[in-house]
Amino acid sequence: MSAVSSRLPVFPWDKLEPYKATAAAHPDGIVDLSVGTPVDSVPELIRKALVAAADSPGYPTVWGTAELRDALTGWVERRLGALDVAHTNVLPVLGSKELVAWLPTQLGLGPGDKVAYPRLAYPTYEVGARLARAEAVVYDDPRDLDPTGLKLLWLNSPSNPTGRVLAKDELIRIVAWAREHGVLVFSDECYLELGWEAEPVSVLHPDVCGGTYEGVVAVHSLSKRSNLAGYRAAFIAGDERVLGELLQIRKHGGMMTPAPVQAATIAALGDDVHVTEQRARYAARRAALRTALEAHGFRIEHSEASLYLWATRDEPCWDTVAHLAELGILVAPGDFYGTAGERFVRVAFTATDERVDAGVKRLA
Repeated sequence: MSAVSSRLPVFPWDKLEPYKATAAAHPDGIVDLSVGTPVDSVPELIRKALVAAADSPGYPTVWGTAELRDALTGWVERRLGALDVAHTNVLPVLGSKELVAWLPTQLGLGPGDKVAYPRLAYPTYEVGARLARAEAVVYDDPRDLDPTGLKLLWLNSPSNPTGRVLAKDELIRIVAWAREHGVLVFSDECYLELGWEAEPVSVLHPDVCGGTYEGVVAVHSLSKRSNLAGYRAAFIAGDERVLGELLQIRKHGGMMTPAPVQAATIAALGDDVHVTEQRARYAARRAALRTALEAHGFRIEHSEASLYLWATRDEPCWDTVAHLAELGILVAPGDFYGTAGERFVRVAFTATDERVDAGVKRLA
């Protein structure tokens, strides 16, 4: 028996443990800006919806309740500007990471097929290709790719780790190119509601997709906008043929969003107030950390959106990680996201106000 794990790279976060220990030894404790995990409370109306649905003894369905699908289609139309979104155009998933990791396998990809993703990218795009035994290829501009054998094209705007936002005109050209060559586009838009210096646009916007969802699917998560990383609440929207096939596969696999989480998702998508409040918290933390990092000698690139600052001191990223660890601050090395990031670090502004203030003082 061949271990499937042998196909995968070394889990990157394990490499950070010695630096985490150094940062944790700081007299005032660690300021952990490495993993972008939410730390603020789940909004009360979402928790109430979860509790109210807690008595759910029966199996949920993979497609979710009609009420959930109404919430998903309504949000996609209202927030993304999409038109005529039907229930067949949406599908809940168990957190976006699960979807990214297993999508190539569920699409039936394998040896001889190619999966493309940005040169600087979330590592799970590569993991998904490797699990399916497909070939992983990276790009700076997807239109420069050889479309031969290319079956899946990942977009990520706003980007993790860089915070870069693809302009609408750029998205229009990419979608047109992909359709011309019969390449399926999956657009990871999990940070779309966290634009700071740019307004992110979805591939489902009619200006981008031309009012048809053929060959395009958007991936969305409630982890960032609603502090629901612990709930594993996410969904995809777009091409009904692709989603219909995935629905059938996921039914056989029992990939069901728990009923209380479905209820919480309905509540979360129906309320914009908590999103605005959370954005304000992140905006304040972002401004404080950016000012402190720049005063400390860092240069910030991109970072127009998302929950991260893409920062460099023009030195190897692990030197920067070590330097900040001595100050009790832990950040993610840029090479976690590809060799193009080897002189950058990713700084998350998801820590509490108190920890962010501590980090700012140490940088001073």
